[in-house]
Formats: sequence, structure tokens, C-alpha cells
Amino acid sequence: MPARPEHPDLRGYIIPIGGAEDKLSVRGILRRFTELCGGKAGRIVVVPTASLDPETPDRYRALFTDLGVGEVAICNPRSRQEAHAAEAVLDGATGVFLTGGDQLRLSTILGGTPVARRLRRMNADGVHVAGTSAGAAFLSEHMIAFGKEGGTPVAGQCTLAAGLGLTNRLVIDQHFRQRDRMGRLLSALAYNPFAIGMGLDEDTAAFIRPDDVFEVVGSGGITIVDAAAIEHSSMATTNEGRPVEMIGVRLHVLVQGSVFDLHHRRAQPAPAPVFVEGT
Repeated sequence: MPARPEHPDLRGYIIPIGGAEDKLSVRGILRRFTELCGGKAGRIVVVPTASLDPETPDRYRALFTDLGVGEVAICNPRSRQEAHAAEAVLDGATGVFLTGGDQLRLSTILGGTPVARRLRRMNADGVHVAGTSAGAAFLSEHMIAFGKEGGTPVAGQCTLAAGLGLTNRLVIDQHFRQRDRMGRLLSALAYNPFAIGMGLDEDTAAFIRPDDVFEVVGSGGITIVDAAAIEHSSMATTNEGRPVEMIGVRLHVLVQGSVFDLHHRRAQPAPAPVFVEGT
């Protein structure tokens, strides 16, 4: 469960990123995260536990250093024993960044450890926490562990597991349009439509403020699937491998500058671009 903030308006941002964020040119998502974390006065802790690539820690250390972060530290437990001893690395952090890889590595190594508990407490106390790809999926309480691709929800299509628990309002899927994951997000919501489904395209992020309103940042879109008013789901009576009937699902596609209120389940379009005649 999310830690209860003493002052809800001071909770840190929660920032799920769809993966493959721009690391070479504008770097808008990483730059905005860096600014939130204090820039030169900030201390960002990178958690590359999801990744098996030995170059991941140094890659993100170099990225954030190049963006002007005052200090970049690495918290990289590779076993549950190490996760019980790695909590001190988080001291003084103004931001935490969870890299991509395999979200089950995050849940099985960090779940229930002092690092996970500390991350929830830190976010409640104002520290910003971002995750890309697998790191994004892990941020919420209900995590898609794995599942098959496809546009139609199918019984048994996805498996859910417990995530970090910074929020219980979302089920997050990443690389959404690029890997055709609408079906598995719908099937996750068919189990229980309490949460809102968030499908993140690559190089696209939701900057979720303390008031549970988020803004879209990036070059792709965010697909919001709201099943709160669903009229019918056949999930309970559908055999595994067969398509699931869902009636009354509401869907939004949001782009750069769009805003969504997770509490009231309301979308607001991005400001209209200003066109100058003759340009």
C-alpha cells in the first residue's frame, strides 16, 4: 500500500515512463525529472536492479551528470540479501530513477525489503520517483508481471503481481503502442476495474503530481482505459485463451500537454497550438 503522507500536497511526483526515452537530443523527460529533483542541488539515486546489462548504471550516471545533477548515486542490489543492506544509499536523495529490464526482478528482489519500504516513505515525504519501462510497471501497487501481446483481451492473457505500491490508482503498461499491448491492459482491468489502466508509448511519461493529476510529456501518447463504469465483463466465465467481452469501457488517448485527473477520472486536452499566418 502507498505510504500515507503527513502532508499530501507535499508528496513527491510519481513518473512512469514508457521506455526508450530520448537520451541523445532534447531529452525532455529526463531533463524535466532532473529539474524537479533540484538540478545542481539534487541527488538522484539510480536503481538498475531490473537490468542485467552491466553498462546500465554507468549509462544513467553519465546521462544525469551531463544534465547537471549535483550528485548521482547507484543503488543496485542483485539479491534480496543485498536489498536488505542497500537502504543507506538512498539517504539524502531528492529523486530516485528505476531503470528498465524485467519488472519481476524488481518485485522479487526489492519487494518487502527495507529499500522498498524506504522508497514508499521517501515518495510520501516529497522525493520524486521515476521508472522507465519495467521500472514504470513496478511503480504501482498492481503490476503487470508479463503477458501476451494483441489488441483483444483474452482470458489468461496477463499475469498480475504486487508492485512497489507508490499508488493504487493505476495499472501501468509500457512500450504500449509499439508492442500492441491494449489487450493485456484490458484483460488486467477485466479482473477488477477499480484501477485505471495507463498504456505508455515509448519516449512518453506521466508526471503525476501530489494531487493525483498528471501531465503528459514526450513524443508519443498515453492511452487511458477507464473501466469504472463497465456494464459487463465475461472474464469470470470465459475459458483460458478465449476473447473476453467487455462493454462500457471508456478510453482516452492523451498527448504532450494533456492532463488527466486520476481522482475524478477526467481528461483535459492539451492547449491548442498557436498558428501564425504565413509560417
